Amino acid sequence: MNKPALILINLGTPNSPSYFNVFKYLYEFLMDPRVIDIPLFFRFFLVTLIICPFRSFTSSKIYKKLWDLSAGESPLLKNTKELTLKLNQAQDRYNVFFAMRYQNPSIKLILSEIKKTNPSEIIIFPLFPHYASATSGSVYEDVTKKLSKEWVIPNIRFISQYYNHPAFIGSWVDAAKKYELSEYDLILFSYHGLPISQVNKVHGDMQCHDKDCEHKITPENQFCYKATVYETSKLIAKSLKIPSDKYLVSFQSRLTNNWLEPFSDQVIKELPKKGVKKVLVFSPSFTSDCLETIIEIGYEYKELFINSGGLKLDYVESLNFSDSWVQAIINILKSK
Repeated sequence: MNKPALILINLGTPNSPSYFNVFKYLYEFLMDPRVIDIPLFFRFFLVTLIICPFRSFTSSKIYKKLWDLSAGESPLLKNTKELTLKLNQAQDRYNVFFAMRYQNPSIKLILSEIKKTNPSEIIIFPLFPHYASATSGSVYEDVTKKLSKEWVIPNIRFISQYYNHPAFIGSWVDAAKKYELSEYDLILFSYHGLPISQVNKVHGDMQCHDKDCEHKITPENQFCYKATVYETSKLIAKSLKIPSDKYLVSFQSRLTNNWLEPFSDQVIKELPKKGVKKVLVFSPSFTSDCLETIIEIGYEYKELFINSGGLKLDYVESLNFSDSWVQAIINILKSK
């Protein structure tokens, strides 16, 4: 029997930091109805005439800084490529491929490459530990839509989330080993934010705020992004023996104020006023370092913290293509 095909799927990256390529990337990303969940006419108007023309200018400058810091290439693309290479070298059960949900290499292109191997099964592994409709949900919809046009459709397995898998938690524990946690006044777990309206849609009554999602996982909230990121934080903190009063959870990269709170930038700005002078930031929603970790946390939040009276802000690098993360993916696949 032919090997199963394992396809790692990351969010995506512009092909270059040029205005044109950033525009293309933002347009494809923001026109996804799972990302901006409003009717098509209004989404097209908002994205094409308002967001992309203006945001592409500022984003292009930030991406140029990111490219300069990463030897002239996209770190997310490089990290995903290296992860795929190491996974192929570490095991022989799967043929491992990678694709980006937006831009290149596209899911359509990689599925055509996978087709040549005539796989017995296709395993879809989004590189997003916590399920969200705008990430993992979008990946599943796009892959299955493209596969539905094929004459032969093999078995399909979808890894929807793995936020609490011991191997995933262990990878973050390993990533933290280069830092002396006792040197920091506070540990901040900063996750990519989501609109509150999208989080609410997970719940039957369309309300998340009264479900105690910050404190426990239940059958009702097992796919609630808010609940799962708090659980990841709790598990990492427990493994690293971080007391509950020594860490906080916050959300970054918001587009509006109607997103999950507390906002990371506001938390960071207020911490020095409370006597917190040294902070270490984890961002476990990102398995690959990218603009949100390297620039937003590593530069923007660090500058904000120092300017607000803090002394030191470091962030724990993402899992990227570490040996621990490679083995964790293998272990997650065995258990799913």
